[in-house]
Amino acid sequence: MALVLVTGASTGLGRGTAEALADDGHEVVVHARNPARITDPARWKGVVFGDLADPDETRGVARQAAGFGRFDAVIHNAGVLGSPDVVAVNVLAPYLLTALLEKPGRLVYLSSSMHRTGSTNLRRLTAGTASYDDTKLWVTALALAFAARWEGTSSHAVDPGWVPTRMGGAGAPDDLVAGHRTQAWLATHPDVTPPTGGYWYHQRTQAPHPAALDEDFQARLVRTLETHTGVPLD
Repeated sequence: MALVLVTGASTGLGRGTAEALADDGHEVVVHARNPARITDPARWKGVVFGDLADPDETRGVARQAAGFGRFDAVIHNAGVLGSPDVVAVNVLAPYLLTALLEKPGRLVYLSSSMHRTGSTNLRRLTAGTASYDDTKLWVTALALAFAARWEGTSSHAVDPGWVPTRMGGAGAPDDLVAGHRTQAWLATHPDVTPPTGGYWYHQRTQAPHPAALDEDFQARLVRTLETHTGVPLD
């Protein structure tokens, strides 16, 4: 039995991931923006609340989550598209939660195939002018950076596909169940190969944007986030 935190778990992929983990017998702590979004709190090991668009509230989420002890896995599912908060939610929040929580055994970050058209211009991060594609490149690079630098912690990025969620739209062609299956598998399965980190689509690794694997870009990204948030990474 694993203790797993899932962000953005009130609907869509996050909800599906949390339900799959709970159905398999794992203890799941779910995150939502506010209490009204979780209608069945008794189902979960715990519930944490906070708006990930607000760095102060993200710090509050980290404090709440820390009360459950060290997680076996953290799934950074929360994300937005076409919003002024795209940098805060898609990049700053997963960075802050990762930096502020005790290192788990496994980390899983939601990416997108659209990361392949993202920019390595990190001035867009500090200026808040990034596109969705940019943020998904950066969070993919973060996932692979953590895999390289933290012995004992695996860290993966997942493309869930274009699935019919509120973000993806009702006409999205990919399968919603397949969209969350990889996250749950990476968080808990005893035999994931490669074990330390990778970029995944439907339980198979793919080659990400080259910048996501570039150690110099990873280092620049981490330094930028440390400076921008004021929170250092161990």
